[in-house]
Amino acid sequence: MIGVDKRVNVRILFGMGQEDHTYRDALTDGPAHRRGAGLNPGNRFEDVRLHVLGEELDRRWVEREEAGGGLTRVERRVYEDQTRTIINRVAKTSDMPFDWTVNPYRGCEHGCIYCFARPYHEYLGFSCGLDFETKLMAKPRAAELLTKELARPTWRGEPIVMSAITDIYQPIEHELRVARACLEVMADCGQPVSTMTKSAMVLRDVDLWAKLASMNAGRVTVTLVTLDAELAQKIEPRATLPVGRLRAIRELTEAGVPVTVNIAPIIPGLTDAELPRILEAAADAGARRASWVMLRLPYQVKDLFLDWLERSVHPERAKKVESLIRQMRGGKLYDARVARGRGVGALSETIAKNFDVFTRRYGLNRDMRPLSSAHFRRPETGGQLGLW
Repeated sequence: MIGVDKRVNVRILFGMGQEDHTYRDALTDGPAHRRGAGLNPGNRFEDVRLHVLGEELDRRWVEREEAGGGLTRVERRVYEDQTRTIINRVAKTSDMPFDWTVNPYRGCEHGCIYCFARPYHEYLGFSCGLDFETKLMAKPRAAELLTKELARPTWRGEPIVMSAITDIYQPIEHELRVARACLEVMADCGQPVSTMTKSAMVLRDVDLWAKLASMNAGRVTVTLVTLDAELAQKIEPRATLPVGRLRAIRELTEAGVPVTVNIAPIIPGLTDAELPRILEAAADAGARRASWVMLRLPYQVKDLFLDWLERSVHPERAKKVESLIRQMRGGKLYDARVARGRGVGALSETIAKNFDVFTRRYGLNRDMRPLSSAHFRRPETGGQLGLW
């Protein structure tokens, strides 16, 4: 009999149209096609649960195997976010290196199993597992709201980060073009903005990024976790392959757009040895800056990641990865109080030293100019010119 994790199924009913949202740990129909999460854990804020015996999950999986097996296709659903504001203030207690964000979407179809933003989906009543990848919130009025907020006399043109908790260039952007509309507003009024992405779709907007860059008001960060295409497909199932991201760095650089490579997250025992090669490849492609972040597993992302390790990595290596993670987090899988973005211990120190050595070797992090607000002009609203 096929063994599965015999934790509970969770069923939450709440008002969003007439849809009935079911949350469960083990997926009853087996792994989902080209999705990162193999679980859909219960929402940590909800206490209404429907318990289903693990034996029932076993029975369904056996029936599926006898019928030929295969992966289950889970289609995405998109919901309209009726937000009334679009520029978000980052909490002063945060260690994020920016103060303002704009997020056209919530949830991300890229499905990166390690994503620290997964728990934010639980505030919407969804699961941080498969729901995060397949139940997406879109803000179709984002550009309209952005125009109004940039036109306010109190707005000073401070730099904005797009994609703080979701990638603005996930597949849904092909159809909705919400991020493009926001960038058009920012480029027209010289609003400094940066984004972080794992998608070559950023090249679609190279005209806008180049216009912003000409005012020192635009910068793109491309995230690279690994150069191994096979591993990338497993850990980031719907993101652009590493070779495509290096191409994006190259073409953005040729267009005059400053590019940073973010090696994030570094997964100890799995991707840490690639650090020098990633930095070399990024520098060769034209990146000017580099940064790194150690793997973080807040809340139920721990369960998702360990389940992924069991399904995707050789058992002996999986044990090593888990052990190294715990060594960097004071014996736990995660503790926000223990050097949140770096971890502690000998391996963390080695990674930091290697990063410094190889960024110097490849000439990275020499151009450290901040984005400029010098060209910011308030956008026109209602046919009236801005005050300045």
